[in-house]
Amino acid sequence: MSEYIVEVEERGRIWDLAQGVAVDPLLHEERVRRCAAQLPTGLRNALAEFGAGASASGFLLIRGLEIGELPPTPDGHQATPLTAHGTTGLLAMVADALGRLVGYADEKNGALVHEVHPVRNEEHRIENSGAVAFDFHTENVHHPLRPDFLGLLCLRQDHEAVAATRVASVREAYRLLTEEQIATLRRCEYTSLYPTSFSRNTPDRPRAESGPHPVLFGGGDSLFMRYNSHNTRATSTAGRHALDALAVALEEVARDLVLAPGEMVVLDNHVAAHGRSAFRPRYDGADRWLRRFYSLRAVPRWAEQMSTHARVLPSMDAIAGVL
Repeated sequence: MSEYIVEVEERGRIWDLAQGVAVDPLLHEERVRRCAAQLPTGLRNALAEFGAGASASGFLLIRGLEIGELPPTPDGHQATPLTAHGTTGLLAMVADALGRLVGYADEKNGALVHEVHPVRNEEHRIENSGAVAFDFHTENVHHPLRPDFLGLLCLRQDHEAVAATRVASVREAYRLLTEEQIATLRRCEYTSLYPTSFSRNTPDRPRAESGPHPVLFGGGDSLFMRYNSHNTRATSTAGRHALDALAVALEEVARDLVLAPGEMVVLDNHVAAHGRSAFRPRYDGADRWLRRFYSLRAVPRWAEQMSTHARVLPSMDAIAGVL
């Protein structure tokens, strides 16, 4: 496991930089990158090493971060109360140190930082507003420009401190698969439904799907995965059996991270699938609350020029079939 523990003397410096970034509501890249370059050397080196993509576990755990004063945990989809909060700047700096902070026009109205907390009457949704178990998935599996990295920063634990962010690496799980299963998962015979977070604005349409695509690609120390246990489907019996075997293998190598306030897990989205264990929300202002970012190493020029807002990738309707 890769881990970086923020030293006491580093904590205030990082927070000052984060607050300096957060005052800019558009999170302009020049300002974010200038501040990110002033992060402590140890943290910058840990992020650079992880961003190189050689991690076998597919995740980096950062402990000891400042999170500042917090309002009550929201219980709905209202606008975030943390727009200019230091944690926004913190997430932006980490995202830009790894690549480029991005949002998606179809998801959460293009928000760059996502609030992950239970929403009243959505407890059973398989997305970040739910409280039920969320099985292993790579983020935005349907999208041609899937995030290279994502980060989850804990602001509050659930009341019982049992909710875990679950992480499972394909570079560890593949050893539990047969050669035949691996070969099957490499075939371009899988489709993936758009996640429900991308279909909230189109409730009258059937959920779209992307594909066909492989579940595994690359090889050796550069093995990658495109997989969502809830949304990825096989078109053959052999493909369904291989998906079942992959689910078992991921469970076998999984690590459960019960994040405490001030801890951030950064994931390589092509290597590590992630999920969430169940918990019980109380809607009392003190429920579990994480904040999430997406980061891309490079945004294609055509996508930049098609975007109507800085950092926000175009809608799927606009880029369908491009990749």
